[in-house]
Formats: sequence, structure tokens, C-alpha cells
Amino acid sequence: QVQLVESGGGLMQAGGSLRLSCVASGRTPSINTMAWFRQAPGKEREFVAAIHSNSVTRYADSVKGRFTVSRANVKNTVSLQVNSLKAEDTAVYYCAAGSAYRSYASSHGYDYWGQGTQVTVSS
Repeated sequence: QVQLVESGGGLMQAGGSLRLSCVASGRTPSINTMAWFRQAPGKEREFVAAIHSNSVTRYADSVKGRFTVSRANVKNTVSLQVNSLKAEDTAVYYCAAGSAYRSYASSHGYDYWGQGTQVTVSS
């Protein structure tokens, strides 16, 4: 079993920045991809960014240039740096982990999910 815990959300102002973190614990040898998804009110959950065990990163077109996914110095910790926040970034952000190398943009490719952290951007 793998447990994922997100942190770093909150109320932010448009144009600002934030950093979300996800810490994975438990048995993780089968995991080759960790990702961030988000779900805005009334919308479906959508892919945001992913990082594979070989450090290759993937991004949704809508966030390229503003979002950066990376592995933190702390083991099994993945971060999402978000710059130039927009009101449309308001959502619950979820960390996911699994072996979804080829299907990294699909939520079905992930076996483990965090509880989510709310990000609200005021304009």
C-alpha cells in the first residue's frame, strides 16, 4: 500500500506563486510515475503534470510554462511549482502515483491518490 499526502494549498492572489508537495509513504517499488491532477467545481478531474522515475516530465498544454513538476530532495516527495496564478487554476489538486508511464495523462493509470489540497486563486 502507498499513502500520498499533499500540502501547500490555500488562498492565493492572481499573479502569485505557490508550491504544492506530495509525500509518498509505504511500499513504492512498482511506482514509476507520480502526477498531479486537479478538479475544479463542476468539472471533471484533469491531468496537470507528471514526472517519471527516469525524471522525464509531462505537462498539460494549458499549464506549460507556468507549472513545474520536480522531485524534492526528500525521498519520495514530488513538488508542483505554480507561477503566475490565474483564477482558472482554482481547484482541488490531487497527487497520484502508479505505473502509468504511457497513460500518464489518464486518471485510470494511477493506483494511489492523495486526499487533495484546495487551491483558490482570487482575482
